Amino acid sequence: MKHAYLPLLLSGLLTAPVLAQTTPTAAPAATRSGQPGGAPGTPAAPKALALPAAPRGAGRLTGVVLDAATKKPVEFATVALLPATGTTPLDGTVCDDKGRFALKGLAPGAYRVQISFLGYAARIEAVTVGEASTDLGTVMLTSSAQKLGEVTVTGERDIIETKPDRIVYNAEKDITNAGGTAADVLRKVPLVSVDPEGNIELRGSSNVLVLINGKPSGIVASSVADAMKQIPADQIKSVEVITSPSAKYDAEGTGGIINIILKKNNLQGTNGSVGLAGGTRSSNANAALNYRQGKIGLTSSASGFAYYSPGRNDLKRYLKNADGTERLTLDQRGEGNSLGGGGFGRLGLDYDPARYHSLTLGVQGSMFRNSGDNQLFNTSTPQPTLFNQFTRDSERRFRTQSYDVSGSYTRSFEQKRREWSVLAQHTRNRNNQDYRLDQYPGASVGADAGRNYREQSLNLSRNLETTLQTDYVHPFSETTTLETGAKAIMRRVSSDYTVRTDPTGQSTLVENKPRSNEFRYDQDVLSVYGSYGFSLSKKLSSKVGTRVEQTRIDGSFRQGSDSGVAQEYTTLLPNVSLSFQPGNPKKPGQSLRAAYSQRIQRPQIFYLNPFVNATDSLNISYGNPQLKPELTNSYELNYTTFIKGSVLNISAYARRTGSAIETFRFVDTVKVENKADRLVQNQTFRNIGRNATYGMSVFGSVKPLPKWDVSGTLNVYYVSLKSPSLGLANSGMMYSLNINSGYKFEKGLSLQFNGGLNSRRVQLQGSQAAWTFYSAGLRKNLLQDKADLTLNADNFLSATRNLKSAVDTDQFRQESNNYIYLRGVRLAFNYRFGKVSTQPQKRRRGIQNDDVKQGEGGNGQQ
Repeated sequence: MKHAYLPLLLSGLLTAPVLAQTTPTAAPAATRSGQPGGAPGTPAAPKALALPAAPRGAGRLTGVVLDAATKKPVEFATVALLPATGTTPLDGTVCDDKGRFALKGLAPGAYRVQISFLGYAARIEAVTVGEASTDLGTVMLTSSAQKLGEVTVTGERDIIETKPDRIVYNAEKDITNAGGTAADVLRKVPLVSVDPEGNIELRGSSNVLVLINGKPSGIVASSVADAMKQIPADQIKSVEVITSPSAKYDAEGTGGIINIILKKNNLQGTNGSVGLAGGTRSSNANAALNYRQGKIGLTSSASGFAYYSPGRNDLKRYLKNADGTERLTLDQRGEGNSLGGGGFGRLGLDYDPARYHSLTLGVQGSMFRNSGDNQLFNTSTPQPTLFNQFTRDSERRFRTQSYDVSGSYTRSFEQKRREWSVLAQHTRNRNNQDYRLDQYPGASVGADAGRNYREQSLNLSRNLETTLQTDYVHPFSETTTLETGAKAIMRRVSSDYTVRTDPTGQSTLVENKPRSNEFRYDQDVLSVYGSYGFSLSKKLSSKVGTRVEQTRIDGSFRQGSDSGVAQEYTTLLPNVSLSFQPGNPKKPGQSLRAAYSQRIQRPQIFYLNPFVNATDSLNISYGNPQLKPELTNSYELNYTTFIKGSVLNISAYARRTGSAIETFRFVDTVKVENKADRLVQNQTFRNIGRNATYGMSVFGSVKPLPKWDVSGTLNVYYVSLKSPSLGLANSGMMYSLNINSGYKFEKGLSLQFNGGLNSRRVQLQGSQAAWTFYSAGLRKNLLQDKADLTLNADNFLSATRNLKSAVDTDQFRQESNNYIYLRGVRLAFNYRFGKVSTQPQKRRRGIQNDDVKQGEGGNGQQ
């Protein structure tokens, strides 16, 4: 495999003499990763060669070597003492970790000093050495890394990587992502499932926390499914899946954490990219512009997108009689279109004022608009007295804006891995969900049909979140580390909803007081944590930790007799992990890891919002302000082995959640003035029992040929759902399969394929049918690899997918079919410009608020 630094190394060996050390100080075997002037994998210092004897005397020559751009020391740079004429070195040494050097015992006279280091242009200075000490001063070396633009780099990361505590999907290496969204990316991530509506599951749990660059974001505050449509795939670098978070993370409850890492500039100078994609279902454009010079780096990007999605659905509901028979009470057919779009942008600044100090400031924001029209027809039933036959013509609009502002200060130390950081973040999300409907008798619509009912609803919800956090890492030795920190999260949530109705359809819309209100919800979480990692032997290590969180909740309504909510509780959340490496710990081989953690998950506004979505008056949905948090015990046993470039990862896991928040459906009778009674299905949420999951996942990655890679994940698990208080129970075996494969041809042409299969999903009161997905992409590199053109096709064998579901309760049985259009073809073009020289970057700290149960898409809750 060729290495990017090989031509530079050869050039340096040919132009810079190899020097022997005459001083007692020896050069280190290699520079340290992440230090200025060095890079991971820097070759060991060459062995000393014999040099001609230099004239001896009492003279001394000193100096300091710095990077011309960063003004930081160039550690272990080579210093050669040359005669005034000629090229044969007389003496030499290397700089220390401060960039300082000293040559002793020199005879007075005129000399030349040649200073060189890998990745820098060599520099020669004339100097006259006296009888005492002579200071050459500061010598600046200029980086020659721009030569990398002329080098062919053949080594690159695999699409899937396994690490001790997470699995990483390198999205930028998968060409089928070009022109897509974050939802398209997540469908290919190991252990993750995304249904056709965009709802996310991790190893069978929809209780998943999605972070962006390791931090919470207002973008996902209302709906994860909608948020994933806003982030273009071309801006995603990788996705991390963490199934057993340690104590330093907030109390994630069941599934784990999905961390979406956006691309960041690590290049000197100015560079960027532009991209444009057009398709049958969605189109987008994105651009990035970055600048980095010395101590300052700027990262910026912006994107816009639009999508179009037609669909149709049907529903049948059967009411159960006391004698065990059933009768059809509702038969619906609907069809409509959805049109949406918006933008996403971010700007980041990082500044390193001194060697051990780092500052960052970032802001990102998004805007999303969605509108749709739908016609819903309720046909006659064998019991026409239950409700009237009618058609509803509805229009809905959803608008959301959000932004995040964050900053951090990080203090590192001379001691490796020791670090202290202070972070702050403010997040704001504001969204409006409005709908308007006109109802007509029978199957006709329009003026001739005679409208007999009108309704309009406005719902404004806000989510404000302020976070302060401090963390400290102290290594006592190479194998013993203490992590500790504290955090405060202050949330201010509100939902102001108004419903106006016209019961005749021919009069004026008037506010419906019983259905209008304002809900306010304040939540403060204070937490401290400690985590201690240590080695029990050379091959066995452990980490133990605990997190203590105190929660205060205050919720209230503006009017009416609805009771508010007030809660205060303190939770102790322990975790422990044990890792064993039977082979050499410094080389990839085999590893075995066992982990236990207890987590708490608080419901977010999606689950709490009491706003009633009555677009379909016979099927309504709303949140529950009285929900309490979930507590989960999670167990995992993980085995990983590396065999000749192939990876195999096997995990067995169990999760047991008490007071589980589950969707609950029931039917009640609604009396309508001057009209027949109607049976209305209510969909809401309750803490209704226990959710237990037991499963096993297998991930493998292999290269059958040097240019062909194949990876895949199989997840099989058993779910048991029980609610003793309601007398409900359901269970079943489920599975998911994900396959990814790519082949690289000659002349910059590559092919990628991925596909997946998800089995039927078991729910407390029913099930959801299985679904499949697949995509293929063909990419051609252009303009000396500065640009690429990619053609992608998604689910091209059939136009729609049926997201079929069934609900079975002691009151009724319901069957529904939701046909979603998923066939798509898109063509994407990307162009990259600017310099390609790199320099090591400091690891930046970020806030991770992952303690709340977030919303799913699909039912209109905010």
